[in-house]
Amino acid sequence: MPACCNDVFQYETNKVTRIQSVNYGTLKWIVHMTVFSYVSFALVSDKLYQRKEPLISSVHTKVKGVAEVKEEILENGQKKVVRRVFDTADYTFPLQGNSFFVMTNFLKTEDQVQGLCPEYPTRRTLCHSDRGCKKGWMDLQSKGIQTGRCIVYKEKQKTCEVSAWCPTEATEEAPRPALLNSAENFTVLIKNNIDFPGHNYTTRNILPDLNITCTFHKTENPQCPIFRLGDIFRETGDNFSEVAVQGGIMGIEIYWDCNLDRWFHRCRPKYSFRRLDDKRTNESLYPGYNFRYAKYYKENNVEKRTLIKVFGIRFDILVFGTGGKFDIIPLIVYIGSTLSYFGLATVFIDFIISTYSSTCCRSHVYPYCKCCECCSVNEYYYQKKCESIVEPKPTLKYVSFVDELHIRMVDEQLLGRSLQDVKGEEVPRPSMDFAGLSRLPLSLQDPPHTPGQPEEIQLLSGAVTPASSSSPSWCQCGNCLPSQLPESYRCLEELCCRKTPGACITTSEPFRKLVLSRHALRFLLLYQEPLLVLDADSTNSQLRHCAYRCYAAWRFGSQDLADFAILPSCCRWRIRKEFPKREGQYSGFRSPY
Repeated sequence: MPACCNDVFQYETNKVTRIQSVNYGTLKWIVHMTVFSYVSFALVSDKLYQRKEPLISSVHTKVKGVAEVKEEILENGQKKVVRRVFDTADYTFPLQGNSFFVMTNFLKTEDQVQGLCPEYPTRRTLCHSDRGCKKGWMDLQSKGIQTGRCIVYKEKQKTCEVSAWCPTEATEEAPRPALLNSAENFTVLIKNNIDFPGHNYTTRNILPDLNITCTFHKTENPQCPIFRLGDIFRETGDNFSEVAVQGGIMGIEIYWDCNLDRWFHRCRPKYSFRRLDDKRTNESLYPGYNFRYAKYYKENNVEKRTLIKVFGIRFDILVFGTGGKFDIIPLIVYIGSTLSYFGLATVFIDFIISTYSSTCCRSHVYPYCKCCECCSVNEYYYQKKCESIVEPKPTLKYVSFVDELHIRMVDEQLLGRSLQDVKGEEVPRPSMDFAGLSRLPLSLQDPPHTPGQPEEIQLLSGAVTPASSSSPSWCQCGNCLPSQLPESYRCLEELCCRKTPGACITTSEPFRKLVLSRHALRFLLLYQEPLLVLDADSTNSQLRHCAYRCYAAWRFGSQDLADFAILPSCCRWRIRKEFPKREGQYSGFRSPY
């Protein structure tokens, strides 16, 4: 297979850490069950396993009802009350779209003819002479075109003469109570046909067994498509008689939530009502709903008209909804999108472990909060779960003293100071893995134990080597030697194996067997490279560097730390003495990066 294809045919996966904990195990299952319950509830209640489609709708309405209206008319200069009967043709008007209009009040201006007459007096039309009128001028609010004359309108009132339908319409308030106040007893039949073309399904809101004498009631008869106008306003909390005076706009909402699955088939409308115009008629600039229309006729071969200003209620029928049917694709998409919710347990538990294992909690919370001591185990979990990696910078160095249990990390420039005197940051010593000792030669293993004799453990020599005249001031063990490096680099090698005065680590048996044993070092070199040729010229160099690595692995435990480990001067010179360089000049520490 070509090398360029190796990266293609690979699979990567994450390595996980399994924590055996009753508390975290219980918390995980609580979160999982909560997520599963929510996902299952949403799947069933919202029918997320269905393919949804919006409906296509058509609406047809029929209004029924008769009203008796009492009108006051002038006949021979006297007011007279006339009773008239209004039927469907009188009070309904055709509208475009899914709307219908019912007249509830009106104002009439009768016997209008084309001619010249005074304008109805307002602040804009009042005048005192012809100078106040302009010939040919017209206003958007005026009833005609001015002729330029100022004439008497009534008694001492003068207005500009206009060419218009005369007499002009008077500005009057709508009759109160409304003339067709009994319209609240009218009924309307709403026929609503819907279609879902994607599901090939058509239906309507009129049931086959509909009782034609029924009237809609929210609880007793919610499927009846015949509505009493007064009941519609009662559902929204409005008074029909008040709205009928100046008119208004009412919305009739028909909501279809259709389940088209065979096993749970249901497709019935749900009716609701909503007031759509401004209810605050006293504060509104143009309250209510009204318009004008005219009835034209001829009398004595003269064209006349009756102008009617109509107040009423416009009903807008708003049809919306969806139809759903089972489809495997939405179900798979929903399941796939909700699988990520189960990761909330991992995020939540990781957050707890990271929070309670922080240095702040370890230093300021656990010592003073006894109830939080049980949370200190999170530090152990965090160490097992996470691996901290320090950025490999040229200034990074690690130091290990034989009389301290921890390792010191130094991440700064020395600037002429001895490495022995730099405090650094304390780093926990990695746990020692003894599995590698099985690879050592038999000469390093413990000798057979003689029965009846007590076992002896050779301790580090307690005797302190007296400091020689050549030992530098920073040496605590008496075996360190000055560095051979240039002046600017010497401070890097000014390091002892101890922080306080005491015995040198080079006097210990482990140092002799693990670091200075020629037989052990040759075995390790051949273990790594079985065909290695150890000639006379390179043997010492290879053994010396192998001894450096053995000391770093022994004292620092981790290869990441060993790569940046600085060997104490006493250990370095002891190794160099055992495996000297022919020229006698050594290069010193070199950063691997």
